[in-house]
Amino acid sequence: MQRNMRIACSSLLLLLGIAASVTGCGNRSAAPNQNNGGVQAQSTKPSRIAGADSKQVAAHLEQLARGIPGVKGANCVVFGNYAIVGIDVDDRMERAQVGTVKYAVAEAFRKDPYGVDALVTADMDLRQRLREIRADIQGGRPIAGFAEEMADIVGRLVPQIPRNIVPPKAPENHGTTERNEPNP
Repeated sequence: MQRNMRIACSSLLLLLGIAASVTGCGNRSAAPNQNNGGVQAQSTKPSRIAGADSKQVAAHLEQLARGIPGVKGANCVVFGNYAIVGIDVDDRMERAQVGTVKYAVAEAFRKDPYGVDALVTADMDLRQRLREIRADIQGGRPIAGFAEEMADIVGRLVPQIPRNIVPPKAPENHGTTERNEPNP
């Protein structure tokens, strides 16, 4: 039953992800360009360079994060224009210091066209999940790996309520080969 719940949860997350990405792809009707001789401002927000390979972007962001003092390692997963980067910091580092290191990584990403929309985390569990997703992507299982790890993450977040626990029924004659026959 737990396997079915995990499959249902990962399917739901996958569908939500697809729906969210499809929704963002709609065409917006732009206002007609009315230039009355005035000055037009251009957007200065950095954006991803079109046609960039996700693996190269991930490697670039990992290298950028590792260049920040206090970062021992980094794992990055790229989906479309977004990236999630898990940074590895010293386990003995104080929480405030971890926040400072995360901020420094985010500052470095803000100045980089590939990292401007990246999410940075120093959470050990999420960092390990990102490492596993990255391995699945490199192993040719991007969607399945992502769905499995998201199901694991959601499984940790969903609370267990004791009232909802249904004890399993005792198996009938499983694992026993003995018969209740009287001794002669």
